[in-house]
Amino acid sequence: MTDVSSTGRQLLDQAAAVLQGTQDLIDRALSTLKAKTLDAGKLSNAKLDAYQLVSYELSLSWAECCAARFMLDHSRQCDDEFTSRLCALFCAEAVTASCARLRARLADFELADADVAAVLNSQAAFLASQLSAANIAAIGQDVVDRGADLGPDLLEERYTMMRDTFHKFADDVVMPLAEEVHRQDLIIPDAILEPLKEMGVFGLSIPESYGGLQEDDKEDNMGMIVVTEELSRGSLGAAGSLITRPEILARALLKGGTEEQKQHWLPKLAVGDPLCAVAVTEPNYGSDVAGVKLKATPTEGGWILNGAKTWCTFGGKAGVLLVLARTNPDPAQGYRGLSMFLVEKPSSDGHEFEVTPETGGTLTGRAIATLGYRGMHSYELFFDDFFVPEANMLGGSEGQGKGFYFAMAGFAGGRIQTAGRAVGLMRAALERSISYSRERVVFNHAIGDYQLTRVKLARMTAHLAACRQITYGVARLMDEGKGDMEASGAKLFTCKTAEWVTREALQIHGGMGYAEEVPVSRYFVDARVLSIFEGAEETLALKVITRSLIENAA
Repeated sequence: MTDVSSTGRQLLDQAAAVLQGTQDLIDRALSTLKAKTLDAGKLSNAKLDAYQLVSYELSLSWAECCAARFMLDHSRQCDDEFTSRLCALFCAEAVTASCARLRARLADFELADADVAAVLNSQAAFLASQLSAANIAAIGQDVVDRGADLGPDLLEERYTMMRDTFHKFADDVVMPLAEEVHRQDLIIPDAILEPLKEMGVFGLSIPESYGGLQEDDKEDNMGMIVVTEELSRGSLGAAGSLITRPEILARALLKGGTEEQKQHWLPKLAVGDPLCAVAVTEPNYGSDVAGVKLKATPTEGGWILNGAKTWCTFGGKAGVLLVLARTNPDPAQGYRGLSMFLVEKPSSDGHEFEVTPETGGTLTGRAIATLGYRGMHSYELFFDDFFVPEANMLGGSEGQGKGFYFAMAGFAGGRIQTAGRAVGLMRAALERSISYSRERVVFNHAIGDYQLTRVKLARMTAHLAACRQITYGVARLMDEGKGDMEASGAKLFTCKTAEWVTREALQIHGGMGYAEEVPVSRYFVDARVLSIFEGAEETLALKVITRSLIENAA
């Protein structure tokens, strides 16, 4: 580690100044949007929907600048020259991108061109030096020389040990199987599942008193992120997403389950027996959870489920499904008419399954053919007079009508975990790109010798480093009981960035990158799902981030 010089500290100060100026512009635009969307002092959904484009762009700009702030804080703490150079480059790019969005629609944001120009001109020399081809290429040369070393991570010793353990597991177990799982569209094999059960990963979000690894009085999102990142580096579909579903179910149980339900289910989930899945999305209702229509009708001793679910990831292999259903038939009740059920079923490795229990009814499932993210398999489910015991309503009788709230308790953690998955996938793409840039010779030179390749690698590394730091920073906030909205911002920005980073990785590989035999083609198609699941980027931007920002705007 090389200490930061006085010049390096000055760069960070300049980055902080121009970043603050950009944030001030975003805040002004949010205040303008707030004035346009209030109705009798309250935020109007109808009025806000009339400003979807500016809402989306403000959310994205806020999330990008948020990543820059986390990266800046990290750079100052670790006092490392390479980290500071990555930080300065990323801050310059984040400011430039955000100001370009604002400048393109000045009238919509009620800003003047002079307002944006003043921010950019205030640190014009800093921006020019950081965005110069020579500076970016020099950073890229360091990336080629260093490998995929992002600089000090400042993790606690126990997290470093976790990282080393799962890094080795990804190298030795996951990566050798990942290509076959993807190309043959296989379910995740026991060669991956069984060791992970023994390593306790399914208990990361479950308190020790219920058989898990988490302290009883404190969440450990940071540990979950470290493990998720390493497993996703091995394969998003064959390992990186395995602990998302038990984490969502565990949070829902801890939020609203009866003590009997917690004692029964949490120890089982902690050891991965049974594996689980979440069934919330329906064919016509994805992010609009309040519109769920799968019907639960009361009957003697329980409930009868009728209807369809879709995109139920791991729904075949799972032995228990967390199902959101409408227990109040009045559609006007919206999310207040929803309840959660724990639906038990036999585990299945097939692309199709059918369950016909003695208690009556049928549950059938069919795997959806997907572009990427293979290994988990996402299913369409059809419930036909399927009986669920009364004891399997989450929260018991007190949980009726509270299913939406239980679901939301799980999804906040799922969003920051998805950011961790994006970081792991980007790391894999960067590692392969650096290696290929050293080996591939074009016109008598390794492609890593060319300026444009070095520029690509520098920008990929800077963006990856910022994505990692917003993910780690938000995980720490969540461990303190804060950061739910920041988790949505981290998910939004890291997942969009993962699409770009994996695209650049494929481009560096040229024609070989388009071949299925090369892992970067898998990274590219896997990355595309990240901006869709666990909250589509549009929904996060419009319904979560913008709303929260406006409500807190001056």
